[in-house]
Amino acid sequence: MSKEYSIDAKVYNTADAGSWSMEDMLNYFVKHGAMRVSDLHIKVGVQPAYRLDGDLMKLRGQVVTPEIAKLLIYSLMSEQQIAELESKDNIDCSYHHETLQFRINVFKDNDGITAAIRALGMDVPKLEDIGFPNEVYKDIVKRQNGLVLLTGITGAGKSTTIASFVDRISELRACRIISLEDPIEYILKQKNAVVSQREVGRDVTSFASGLKAMLREDPDVIFVGEMRDAETVSMTLMAAETGHLVFSTLHTRNVAGTITRVLDYFPASRQDEVRNQLSLGLAYIISQKLVPKKDGTGRLIAMEVLNNSYACANLIRTGKIEQLFSQLQTKTKDNPSERMITFESHLASLVIDKKIDLLEAQKWVNNHQSFIDAMNSYGRG
Repeated sequence: MSKEYSIDAKVYNTADAGSWSMEDMLNYFVKHGAMRVSDLHIKVGVQPAYRLDGDLMKLRGQVVTPEIAKLLIYSLMSEQQIAELESKDNIDCSYHHETLQFRINVFKDNDGITAAIRALGMDVPKLEDIGFPNEVYKDIVKRQNGLVLLTGITGAGKSTTIASFVDRISELRACRIISLEDPIEYILKQKNAVVSQREVGRDVTSFASGLKAMLREDPDVIFVGEMRDAETVSMTLMAAETGHLVFSTLHTRNVAGTITRVLDYFPASRQDEVRNQLSLGLAYIISQKLVPKKDGTGRLIAMEVLNNSYACANLIRTGKIEQLFSQLQTKTKDNPSERMITFESHLASLVIDKKIDLLEAQKWVNNHQSFIDAMNSYGRG
């Protein structure tokens, strides 16, 4: 924290709760829980806004001025981070408060300094509590190698799911786990495994350079926070092929989009090579979305799951990506050789179980006809 800025300075006037400090704003997350209140946005020209159950909710109070924005946001940053922001115009950092870890992105827009602050629980949830549609998580925890991709839009809970996997593996195995994160979100406890978490910008200069070093550090399990460029993708796939269990994330909507995104990092002249590499190294793709619950008490996960079976690997290798959806629709038995599911089928099951509302589910589907078919298969079309 910068000496010039204090987290407990009362600098923002609310309409009905007196003056708030940045600490008061963070306590709002603690009071309501990170599963309900996920983000806080501070921007010049509007009131601070929380994301509550997926929707933005502005505080009742004064409009944020440039001076108030600086007093609130800079209180979460070190002097070095403030200097870096001044030179780069944006910065990622983290902050620990009470029972929560916060991931923070600070940037500048046409009105001045702005911050997006995301809350992450310090306690890693158990895999059984994540909300998997089947027991695929048991198969993944047992794996010794291969690439497991967690995908979804920003705020879909990808990092939480991976942290749960890594934490369970650490509990069950005496192995070496190394992560590359930007920034570190969940602080993982040392259990049976030896865990090292490295932050891009602090411990390594980039994901690619961190991966190069990591492959000489005898890891068994690797977590790459995000595959952002061709070099990182290539090295992540190589790590999966050479006997490591690798977890990583992508910002994609579904399984087919994930395969396409990976290929799009490379020129056409290399895509056949990458398809072959992906078909061999990929283990699972789990795409997820957070959907509001029917009872209004928060959100739960809907998933699309690809198990890279021989048939799926062959489709990937030959470029028949559009045919993967039929595998997701048909290979649904809850046994290790299948355990696949579409978003639409999982959403339909959540509707039938009265966990989410039908109209809400329809907002989140990727394929409306597939959702209708899934509802019909449950006898509720």
